[in-house]
Amino acid sequence: QVQLVESGGGLVQPGGSLRLSCAASGRIFSINEMGWYRQAPGNQRELVATITSDGRTNYADSVKGRFTISRDNAKNTVYLQMNSLKPEDAAVYYCKAIIIISIWGAQRQYWGQGTQVTVSS
Repeated sequence: QVQLVESGGGLVQPGGSLRLSCAASGRIFSINEMGWYRQAPGNQRELVATITSDGRTNYADSVKGRFTISRDNAKNTVYLQMNSLKPEDAAVYYCKAIIIISIWGAQRQYWGQGTQVTVSS
């Protein structure tokens, strides 16, 4: 089985910074795309940022220039550095990973349990 465990959420004032981490563990042969999504109350889950295994990134327009996604392939971990946080960034942030689970290349999508980010003065 595979688990994704997120950490780093919390309460921060507008303009502040947080760094989220998501570590994958279990039966992993390799990891393709990893990403962060968020869901605020009453809203659908939305993409924040993704990163491929070779480092190509994609960001939602609302976070470009403020958030940076990165990954450590040796640690099966993805990070999200969030700067200049705004109240509208408040949400539960979820990590997602597309993981190769067999030597034949079978892949499956996994989600973390979510971590709360609150932006308030």
